[in-house]
Amino acid sequence: MLIIKKRAYARAGLVGNPSDGYYGKTISVIVRNFWAEAVLYEWDQLELVLSQEDRSRFDSIYDLARDVRLHGYYGGIRLVKATIKRFVEYCDSQKISLPRRNFSIRYQSNIPRQVGLAGSSAIIVAVLRCLMEFYGVDIPLRVQPSLALSVEKDELGIAGGLQDRVIQVYEGMVYMDFAREVMETIHGYPCGVYEPIDLAYLPPLYLAYSRAAAEPTEVIHNDLRGRYERGEPAVREAMVQFAKLAEQGRKAILEKDWETLGRLMDSNFDLRRKILNLAPEHIEMVERARSLKVPAKFAGSGGAIVGLCPDETTFQKLREVMAEIDCEVLRPIVAPTS
Repeated sequence: MLIIKKRAYARAGLVGNPSDGYYGKTISVIVRNFWAEAVLYEWDQLELVLSQEDRSRFDSIYDLARDVRLHGYYGGIRLVKATIKRFVEYCDSQKISLPRRNFSIRYQSNIPRQVGLAGSSAIIVAVLRCLMEFYGVDIPLRVQPSLALSVEKDELGIAGGLQDRVIQVYEGMVYMDFAREVMETIHGYPCGVYEPIDLAYLPPLYLAYSRAAAEPTEVIHNDLRGRYERGEPAVREAMVQFAKLAEQGRKAILEKDWETLGRLMDSNFDLRRKILNLAPEHIEMVERARSLKVPAKFAGSGGAIVGLCPDETTFQKLREVMAEIDCEVLRPIVAPTS
């Protein structure tokens, strides 16, 4: 029996976010410490198998209410179902006739939920990879992130940008340009320009996250989108500045100028703080890191931070300081391991 297993990994935005949904520029890295995995095999009927994330048992009524606030009513199975639907529609639009084959598919994920590490999009990318291999469909690499985004944004009404999907499709470290003048429609999907950066230039990163500080991405992004579309000057100008930080960050990375990159990451967070009401527990994570003279910014929408820490002694102090607020600190694995 043919069994297809595909993974997609967590990610951290180094600089530029959250401008990816607003014609900005960003730099991200893949975080192989965490992943979502989809397993697909041929079956007599099309079957979607629920995972542990699709809970139906709870410790209390309050546990159920918190789970719904964080994960919605349908867990990750809605992501799988929506990915399959959008895959079929993509094939139809490209005049690709799919063989009459059914399958059983399941997923699992160890990516911390709702802390800005792109757990939902990882499920989608992993499922999409399974479907492409099972049906022998070759979707251009540059199109795959846009198709993955359409699953959440167009099919499920979840706000988001392309950054997460781009780095999960390309992996490694990528500089992304979503400026209006470079965006191109391919197979009906808007695509930016994506430049992989050699991992020889990888900065000395750390990643910290708190499961207790989880918050749905749409809590931030839906409000920000509305303010941007209404033309709020502070938000519009911030998106321009985020993009400039990404441009400068690319230069600093290629020059291995970690001092400058650290300042840019700090500026990224400070700018974000000016335009958004951030959760106090998320701010505390950044401030604790900075108390050790360690640069820090959100890895995504909040609940996880990323920064630079070349010194191992300081890294151990950082782990101790963050443990006081139940935050785990690690070195992100970016390069593939054997």
